[in-house]
Amino acid sequence: MTGSAGLELDASALGGFCRWLRKNRDLDLSDYGELHRWSVTDLPGFWSAVQQYLDVPFRTAYREALAEERMPGARWFPGVRTNYADGLLTDGDPQEPALITVHEDGSTEALTTGEFRRRVAALARSLTSLGVGVGDRVVGYLPNIGESAVAFYAAASIGAVWASVGSDYGPDAAAARLGQLTPKVLIAVDGYRYAGVDRDCGPAVATLREAIGPTHTVIVPRLGSTVAPDCLDWRELTAGEVPLEPVAVPFDHPLWVLFSSGTTGIPKGIVHSHGGVQLEMYKTLRLHWDLGAGSRLLWATSPSWVIWTLLVSAPLVGATAVLYDGSPTFPDTAGLWRAASAHRVTHFGTSPGFLAACERSGVFPGRLCDLSALRQIIATGSPVPPSAHAWVSAHVGDQVPLVAISGGTDVVGAFVGGAPTVPVVPGEISAPCLGVKVEAWDPQGRALVNEVGELVVTRPMPSMPVALWGDESGERYRQAYFDAYPGTWRHGDWITVTDRNSVVIHGRSDATLNRNGVRMGSADIYAAVEDLPEVHEALVIGAELPDGGYWMPLFVALHDGVELDDSLRDRIRRAIRQQASPRHVPDEIVAVPAIPHTKTGKKLEVPLKRILLGAEPGAVVAPAAVDAPEALDFFVRLAERRSARA
Repeated sequence: MTGSAGLELDASALGGFCRWLRKNRDLDLSDYGELHRWSVTDLPGFWSAVQQYLDVPFRTAYREALAEERMPGARWFPGVRTNYADGLLTDGDPQEPALITVHEDGSTEALTTGEFRRRVAALARSLTSLGVGVGDRVVGYLPNIGESAVAFYAAASIGAVWASVGSDYGPDAAAARLGQLTPKVLIAVDGYRYAGVDRDCGPAVATLREAIGPTHTVIVPRLGSTVAPDCLDWRELTAGEVPLEPVAVPFDHPLWVLFSSGTTGIPKGIVHSHGGVQLEMYKTLRLHWDLGAGSRLLWATSPSWVIWTLLVSAPLVGATAVLYDGSPTFPDTAGLWRAASAHRVTHFGTSPGFLAACERSGVFPGRLCDLSALRQIIATGSPVPPSAHAWVSAHVGDQVPLVAISGGTDVVGAFVGGAPTVPVVPGEISAPCLGVKVEAWDPQGRALVNEVGELVVTRPMPSMPVALWGDESGERYRQAYFDAYPGTWRHGDWITVTDRNSVVIHGRSDATLNRNGVRMGSADIYAAVEDLPEVHEALVIGAELPDGGYWMPLFVALHDGVELDDSLRDRIRRAIRQQASPRHVPDEIVAVPAIPHTKTGKKLEVPLKRILLGAEPGAVVAPAAVDAPEALDFFVRLAERRSARA
């Protein structure tokens, strides 16, 4: 851990924050641990300091940062008025790029800060002329392109509520989300290219329009496809010169609705506020990631995922968002690294799965291209195995840290992650994030250290949801997060908080492997099995049987040309025994064509467990919410065979 001199002299924004606290708050904090303890002990002091030091643009003064501390229902910054789009009006070089869209073929589209503001202002004016007002909903059916960011900021600037899904969603899955909001305007793309294939969205948009009934539909032209003659043209609505004048809204006014995966029912619409998200984004991007003027953040993501919101928020802190539009592995895994090199990316966002794909395909980014501008790789989506750190050090650069983070759509940010002054230990997440009181609890609500427990947050965060959409009584909200421990947020992850205050994520707590009273997370099994060169991906479940027995199968998707023979089975068992736990060697190992995931890449552990235990598939998983619905077929047939034998 960095000492007092290191922390105060550190050139990062975090170091500057500590110097500011010494001067303005008379706080002498010697290291990140002390800073974090203060941030969760004095919540009003910390969040007001974040607002002041990072100049988060509030329109009005405030008397108190936290008027009422409770969960749910904390009252943050009462009386404050703001707008998320205000951050686009801060000083900055209008000629510097705010957004760069990179396509699969290497072509790019850049929007300078000045042009970005102009398009946002023009679209905001057009939306207003279409009758969109404060509180109305504007929704997007769009890929990861600059137009998506323009649409979001334009909606936010006039006080409308934004929601979006990626254009890779089928129309039924998109309607299950966007239709909940009864939107006034739908902004959709006419088509997109993914994995080298042009995909016409015309029929999908037509079906989506019919399902959700927007008053107006705006088409962003990409392929030149025809949707319907009454659709409005994006180019006309973003033309012209008008000033950007965001309307002031209350701190807790809805900014956007983000959706849960929706694998087991109607997706939850999670409502976040202008003020709460502002504070979380500025804190994360500046203090944790050290983004600022001259920084460039690249991520191959989708408007369906919470990570997209972090990516397109980079311009708020003077950084450039590099939006990768397409498949991260087409035509090979080198494309993203070439984009990082060409655009002098400083922060590279990714997933452990992508890093593993690079390793398997023999890509060596450090030899392939110039990554001298790269300062940090940020990984999320699943636990980061130690092998990923070794690969980054060997093949990207030993000066580039691989920082793991874990959070959720629910709080539009991270609970645990990294910081410029905190060391990275492979296999662990460096520390709890500032302002987040994370603990691991046992079933009785006792905090655990060096033991596995439920991830809980014991004090409120400004970015916690203000509501779930359509949940007038708040009952669904309470059931989702506060049923297990009233007054304390339970996230559903299984973690260990070490005595060094680092964190290990073991997987979803409802997918715990509890064998003979010894619990283990599925992530520990995957770290061992997926390190084998023959294994593309694995999924494990632990099922309690009616007769009191316990069934723990492991499903493996193998690389082309690999056969699951006795030799490979033995090596898989040996890897689990040696690297994870001898008590958690699976009862059987089964080869499957593919492992199904949610649209955001999470394995369907719990739904598949329920199907294999006899639940009706349609009652536990919606195929439209799955990345490859055909991958479910194997598990459904296996469940039928098990039922017939029983």
